[in-house]
Amino acid sequence: MTACGRRVEHAKSTLRAAQAVCFDVDSTVICKEGIDELAAFLGVGEQVAALTASAMGGSTPFHEALAARLAVMKPTRQQLDQMLEAHPPAEMLTPGIAELIKALGQQNKRVFLVSGGFRQMIEPVAAILNVPKTDIFANNLLFEADGNFAGHDEAEPTSRAGGKAKVVADLKAANGFSTVVMVGDGATDMEARDIPGGADAFIGFGGIQVREKVKSGACWFVMDFKDIMEALGNGSA
Repeated sequence: MTACGRRVEHAKSTLRAAQAVCFDVDSTVICKEGIDELAAFLGVGEQVAALTASAMGGSTPFHEALAARLAVMKPTRQQLDQMLEAHPPAEMLTPGIAELIKALGQQNKRVFLVSGGFRQMIEPVAAILNVPKTDIFANNLLFEADGNFAGHDEAEPTSRAGGKAKVVADLKAANGFSTVVMVGDGATDMEARDIPGGADAFIGFGGIQVREKVKSGACWFVMDFKDIMEALGNGSA
């Protein structure tokens, strides 16, 4: 496929120079949408999908839509564990992501996972990819002592609109990184490039979902992680 994007060569050179690369998780690192998988497992998939559509359409503020979806789902700790057992994270990894994250590590580039999904579902994925828990920024489900659902941590930046962009800018400043790249499938991922102090380049990923806004707005848009591997100098000829 012909390379597409607004600033393809800029994205490639920025990637090679980057000290850190931030990845979205749903439909990027994994080939599923975590909240949809959990909702389907709980038997409320259609109701949650309707609330997701409302949030995507902008008719409901992001933090309200997240709370509304969780109020419908009310997952217990035990149900979450059952879902993860039925759908092992290793089976959800997007092809090529493990190799790419390993290659980034070999070049001493730090990898962060920045997601609007739930930490409890992302930590097993991160473990497979050797990404430390401290380098995950995501929403956090809260449970009572007996495992019943108690809500979510509203202090997490990713629980609100613009949260991913804020996380990227904050971690860039906190770690003294001069160059950071964001990779993801969604418009909220692209926002990380478009705020002061944010990502220096955004690579859109369409291997699971192609979103036209992202395809047209990304510095570089790829359908396969092999393209990024080649830009790093780790791809096969």
